[in-house]
Amino acid sequence: MDTIKELVDRLAKHRILDREEFCFLIDHMTKDGATYLYEKARNEALNSYGNRIFVRGLMEFTNYCKNDCYYCGIRRSNPKAARYRLTPDQIMDCCRIGYGLGLRTFVLQGGEDPWFTDEKIAYLVESIKKSYPDCAVTLSVGEKDLHTYKRWFDAGADRYLLRHETANPCHYASLHPPQMSSEHRKECLRNLKAIGYQTGCGIMVGAPYQTTEHIAEDLEFMYGLQPEMVGIGPFIPHHDTPFKDRPAGTLRQTLLLLAIVRLMLPSVLLPATTALGTIEENGREQGVMAGANVVMPNLSPVDVRKKYMLYDNKISTGVEAATNINELKKRMKAIGYEVVTDRGDYKKP
Repeated sequence: MDTIKELVDRLAKHRILDREEFCFLIDHMTKDGATYLYEKARNEALNSYGNRIFVRGLMEFTNYCKNDCYYCGIRRSNPKAARYRLTPDQIMDCCRIGYGLGLRTFVLQGGEDPWFTDEKIAYLVESIKKSYPDCAVTLSVGEKDLHTYKRWFDAGADRYLLRHETANPCHYASLHPPQMSSEHRKECLRNLKAIGYQTGCGIMVGAPYQTTEHIAEDLEFMYGLQPEMVGIGPFIPHHDTPFKDRPAGTLRQTLLLLAIVRLMLPSVLLPATTALGTIEENGREQGVMAGANVVMPNLSPVDVRKKYMLYDNKISTGVEAATNINELKKRMKAIGYEVVTDRGDYKKP
């Protein structure tokens, strides 16, 4: 316990450890050590943002994707995926509902769908910002060139979420087809930062072939990038992918990494993800107690939610639905937190 406590204290003070220390911390974490880590992380989040939980209205607007990532249920070569695209009117209707519920960030997330050209995405961003000028728009639509990212930023996009998945090139190659590269993904993230987006990276915890050394490399990469957001959730297999028989990532490992990231990047916007709520009923509350401060309830039309099935058993109703925001508020209040009507921008340390 003493060594674990020393490493947690050093991380809280210096914001970084070397790879071997990260590996030791992750591999030798004890129950008491985890309790100490979570408390430290929770206090760090409270120091940066108070007990406020920021909500984002998630719109999964297309499940067409040109990519064929081996872990993903909406991969190009899955013939069983029931494909859909939302119309601009449907997207604006989601925003109208979300705004009425008190949401002040809208997240446009989808597969890399060539039908949604750069101009169509720019039009969507401009339309949302024109109708809701006090709201932030987050995009999560994959890898694009610098010119496209700049076009969308100029249209009014505020944030961009692009999980790097894994910083290790060999591990990346084991999760993706050959035409995708770890270096290109990292270049996209650097471009997004340079343009001025509040930029988010992230990983799947417990992904196939992932080692503790890979995770340490990821943490090192995140520290170097200094993102404004980090998305961390457990890997959950999908039955129509090559990884269908792989074990899921664990709640414990995900919580450990949320807390480590909070200590490393004290002002980061850190979601308690849908996947956390999928693997355990109160997983999101546990995420908040480990340092998370963002939740992303689903604003997509009910009839398409089940079609955006990145992994098996993905929750999309109940407290996960934006329309049940009062239930979310109640659950957060029960653990001492307040869901706020706020854009929830990154606060520079």
